[in-house]
Amino acid sequence: MKKLLLFLFTCLTTGFYAHAQSTRIIVQFKDKNGSPFSLSNPSTYLSPRAIQRRANYSIAIDSTDLPCNPSYVDMVRSQGAVTILSQSKWLNQILIKTSDAAALAKIMALPFVKSTQPIAPRLAAPRDKFELEKPSEESLNSVSRVLADYYSYGNSYNQVHMHEGEFLHNHGFRGQNMIVTVLDGGFRNYRTITAFDSVRMNGQILGERDFVDFDNSVNEDIPHGMQCLSTMAANWPTRMVGTAPGASFWLVRTEDDGSEFPVEEHNWVVGAEFGDSCGTDLISSSLGYSTFDDASYNHTYNELYKNSATVTKGASLAVKKGILVTNSAGNDGTAAWKYISFPADADSVCTVGAVTSTGAISSFSSYGYPGKIKPNVVSKGTNTTIAGATAPTTGNGTSYSNPNLCGLITCLWQAFPRFNNMKVLDALYKSADRYAAPTDRYGFGIPNMKTAYRLLKKDENTILYGSDWYWAMPDNFIDTVAVRFIGRIDGNAKIQVLNPSGSVLFTQDFVSEKEEVYYYVFRNLIELPAGLYTFRYSDDSLTSRDIPLRKASALPVNNLLVKASWFGNVAVVNWSTSSEVNTASYTVQRSVNGTDFTTVGTLKSAGNTSLTTNYAFDDKSVANLQAQVIYYRIKVTDADGKERFSGVVQLQTAIKGMSLVINPKPAKDQVTLTVTSTSLLPAVVEIRSTNGGLVRTQKATLIKGVNTIRLRLSGLPAGEYYLKVSTGTQSLQDKLILY
Repeated sequence: MKKLLLFLFTCLTTGFYAHAQSTRIIVQFKDKNGSPFSLSNPSTYLSPRAIQRRANYSIAIDSTDLPCNPSYVDMVRSQGAVTILSQSKWLNQILIKTSDAAALAKIMALPFVKSTQPIAPRLAAPRDKFELEKPSEESLNSVSRVLADYYSYGNSYNQVHMHEGEFLHNHGFRGQNMIVTVLDGGFRNYRTITAFDSVRMNGQILGERDFVDFDNSVNEDIPHGMQCLSTMAANWPTRMVGTAPGASFWLVRTEDDGSEFPVEEHNWVVGAEFGDSCGTDLISSSLGYSTFDDASYNHTYNELYKNSATVTKGASLAVKKGILVTNSAGNDGTAAWKYISFPADADSVCTVGAVTSTGAISSFSSYGYPGKIKPNVVSKGTNTTIAGATAPTTGNGTSYSNPNLCGLITCLWQAFPRFNNMKVLDALYKSADRYAAPTDRYGFGIPNMKTAYRLLKKDENTILYGSDWYWAMPDNFIDTVAVRFIGRIDGNAKIQVLNPSGSVLFTQDFVSEKEEVYYYVFRNLIELPAGLYTFRYSDDSLTSRDIPLRKASALPVNNLLVKASWFGNVAVVNWSTSSEVNTASYTVQRSVNGTDFTTVGTLKSAGNTSLTTNYAFDDKSVANLQAQVIYYRIKVTDADGKERFSGVVQLQTAIKGMSLVINPKPAKDQVTLTVTSTSLLPAVVEIRSTNGGLVRTQKATLIKGVNTIRLRLSGLPAGEYYLKVSTGTQSLQDKLILY
């Protein structure tokens, strides 16, 4: 054994000093046997959000999710003067620092160690690895705003508008509830620069991690990451606004600006794993690797598209975990390397090249290597607006085109959380202006966010509603007809109700957008004569479609008159008929929102009579309801079991404490809350998901009496939520349904 150790010592020390006195070394393990972590209990190593992402997209938790075996790590540490720097569970390896060749020989002899690989010398002094992308010293003045837009973009308008990104922002998709992990070399002074005031004050910076110096502070390192971040996160009205100002961000340092060694590829993977464990949705990386300070480490063209480089393996695994990864193409278009670097070569990574404001390719933007469509897309990388210390400035490089587009992809995905990362990218690529004829400079070209949105919206509509686009229901209607249509054009549309002779009775106008879903209910139709009515859709494009619906026969009673009134704390519902034919019973139904009715009582009818008959029902349970208005209707059932409904009557209530009514139900872009209060009170309105997560909040002040609060719902996906109004002493909650 001593001879074997001496042999290993000699071999390892020879290799150890062959790479510029390497002190940072990768130790790769053979397995994860005997680990205390298990696939059945992922909450010990993944956040709830990371677990939910896997569940949402049917991604199995597997052995790559398990951390490195702690006992293996401890054994390596105990072999001598060894410091554990970081761990990669995806690659089952750790990064150590040691100058102790004897300890390294012992580590290599451990039965669970697969290999050791020197990867970098001791840390070097800082230098500028982003010289090409150095920002201009000239600050930018504000430019005029397009008044119709939600944001005053200022100098960044061109790089947003190039992709019609304002379309997403104007529709409420600004990155809310999305997390982006930014991998870079430092984010100098982001804590004090004005462009980031909003994300700081709103708690959108979720934290910092440093996998180079391990001090978990990135504010004092190089500014490159700050500049990249600003293209997404800035909210500096009239000066510059980023492409995802509503998103949240993890700021992760993986790049060592002092040198260029493969250790940075390992750091990249560790940073991506950290983002994954925290539940990130996207990774934005403006980093790439091809050649190194020690040429013996250099990559070759033969490695491109082979998924063999450490950083490419990590990026591919991140995508497999459900994360959408974007990476800069690189700035080697006029350099010796010429082509994209690693991990931009990963098939599933969205690789972003650079163009000018006119859409011409930036000369520095790296070429795609033959064999795949790379880069995948392009964005503005020449004279890109970025944050400076005191004012917006400009910079050049795919480092800026990448996050600029990543922010818009974040907003696009926010709009369609049901679709996975690759589905979103597929729509993005199809929306680009060169999709039919991609090249090795532009890839698929410049994506268009409106087009991508509508491609995904069309697919979502097909999932939700099938292949049809216009509905009216029910057939055999009595009092109401609900219509729904999917917008065919950007422009004016209308629904008309035509009587059996073809005359227009009612018209409802809409300003429609393609693929958006519109819903309307025609009410109080009970007095219409029986017959076949037409519900006609038409629009500015001359598209027209008719749906015939039959108005059911008249109620088996004549002149059914319904009213409701108070008698003390009892609601008395009265109705009368002038005659009845074959009736069996009357059912009293009640609602607090005018939509959802429940039965509160049933009375036997007179059956057959030509005389006026009066009925009354005492609703004694109404006293405990907290509502400003109570709604009643009568269901008439005949002897054959057929049912008909009367019109709806309303009964105003006395104010008793707080009450809450949500209208409409279901809702889409906006909902109106009617809240009654007995005094002047501050209140908080919360919308929560069914699992309790806070989705949206708004403050309000309630006056004594009836209050109307309007909430914008743009950006919230369809589904069920809980809406709660709280004061210091009371709270009311009701279900909110979005379609």
